[in-house]
Amino acid sequence: MIEMTRRQLMAGGASALAAALIRPRGAASQRTSAGPADPQLIEDLVAANRILVDQGVLDGYGHVSVRHDRDPNRFLMSRSLAPELVTAADIMEYDLDAEPVDARGRSSYLERFIHGEIYRARPDVRAVVHDHSPSVIPFGVTGAPLRPLYHMSAFLAAGVPVFDIRAAAGGDTDMLVRTPALGRALAQALGPRPVALMRGHGAVVVGPSLPVVVFRSVYTEMNARLQAQAMALGGPVTYLSPGEAQQAEAGVAGTVGRPWELWKQRVRRNP
Repeated sequence: MIEMTRRQLMAGGASALAAALIRPRGAASQRTSAGPADPQLIEDLVAANRILVDQGVLDGYGHVSVRHDRDPNRFLMSRSLAPELVTAADIMEYDLDAEPVDARGRSSYLERFIHGEIYRARPDVRAVVHDHSPSVIPFGVTGAPLRPLYHMSAFLAAGVPVFDIRAAAGGDTDMLVRTPALGRALAQALGPRPVALMRGHGAVVVGPSLPVVVFRSVYTEMNARLQAQAMALGGPVTYLSPGEAQQAEAGVAGTVGRPWELWKQRVRRNP
């Protein structure tokens, strides 16, 4: 463990502590549980799966994870299952090598390495979504950049890179991020940004919490749909300026709980 001074702890807060505790790749990892996660965190993870289906971001495929509240070297994600069917009993604990701590015969998502490698590379990230959001697919294969034209999607102003798995793998693949090396390449392509597209595949979205990552996933899909409509009308499209995006993102940040509670109530009423 890296030692930290009191001043560093106070200045850096939880993210600095997380960065200090996250083990580098190749470090010994005894697969012992970090202990029971906060029941509210489990409930929110289940809700996130169902919300993203309800909002048209996930379908029978895709997955969402959250960093364990007890240990930054662990994350929580469902066993391999259609997101709409996820319950608390399906949530499994993983280490940053994306290996289950106690599988008990349950299967894991093939692309779980997306999550482990992003958590390793980004101590600030506490939740990750991988989706096949349909409206984003054209922006990953045409060279047309996904840009914010809607104030709710101002977070896209940081830029949306495209991860090309063929280039990362050095040849043809089945398009799935099924190895740690491909997970690392995707995390590198994402860099410090909140969203990256995956050519011919979908997207990865990250955030500091489950409500934020769900919000970003929903409005990434919505912005892509609106942008395609605006481009189809012809003529120049007016996107948010950097200043507008900065102010809009700051203004919306304090209201994310509003749609989150609405979306949670909606999936509770329609189990």
